[in-house]
Amino acid sequence: MSHIADTIHRLHEELPENVKLVAVSKFHPAEAVAEAYAAGQRVFGESRPQELSAKIVALREMAASSDAPEMYSDIEWHFIGHLQTNKLKLVLPYVAMVESVDSLRLLSAVDGWGAANGKVTDVLLEYHIASEETKQGFSREEILDIVSGQGFRNVRIRGLMGMATFTDDEEVIRADFARLMSLYDEIVRLRDAGLCPGAGPDFDVRSFGMTHDYRIAVAMGADVVRIGTLIFGERV
Repeated sequence: MSHIADTIHRLHEELPENVKLVAVSKFHPAEAVAEAYAAGQRVFGESRPQELSAKIVALREMAASSDAPEMYSDIEWHFIGHLQTNKLKLVLPYVAMVESVDSLRLLSAVDGWGAANGKVTDVLLEYHIASEETKQGFSREEILDIVSGQGFRNVRIRGLMGMATFTDDEEVIRADFARLMSLYDEIVRLRDAGLCPGAGPDFDVRSFGMTHDYRIAVAMGADVVRIGTLIFGERV
């Protein structure tokens, strides 16, 4: 069994049933996705629009030349990187979720694209919980402003996403994740009190935790973990 297949099997056994594994395939070839797919993985994360669309084409060609032309059609793609508004057409037709909505401008653009193309897109609001200023994301107040509004017709806000400070200090990581959990719980309380119309009944996703901290994330309540290097190795 290959490293990819072995790691996928181990993670599926380790993670609780209610935690979704997003295999972050960015910077790795379509053949690596195919290998993880053969091991049972169905949810993949990409962060660059051109790479996502090229990978989808490559997998379709691989399936068409095989004895199973429908293979890979059940992949659930998540976009996890910074998305520019001029690249929406390369991403939104193909993804089940955009996990990395980090500005009101992008949120409005996704909603507008959906209105023009007849699609409702599931999104997560990226909460800036890390100490690094280079990381994207909303502040707590900005997220509360968004979910306190009337919402969007072609965007479904499903929850929050965040990335902890890149450090080996577990206390710092836990504090970062705790901020996301606290805001999520606050929004749910406000929603249940009728004060957050922008967060509907489907607001139920907390996506945090990566290769180096996913076990902490799962212990703290993450519903989604995004793991790349552990599965696929260093970027190629």
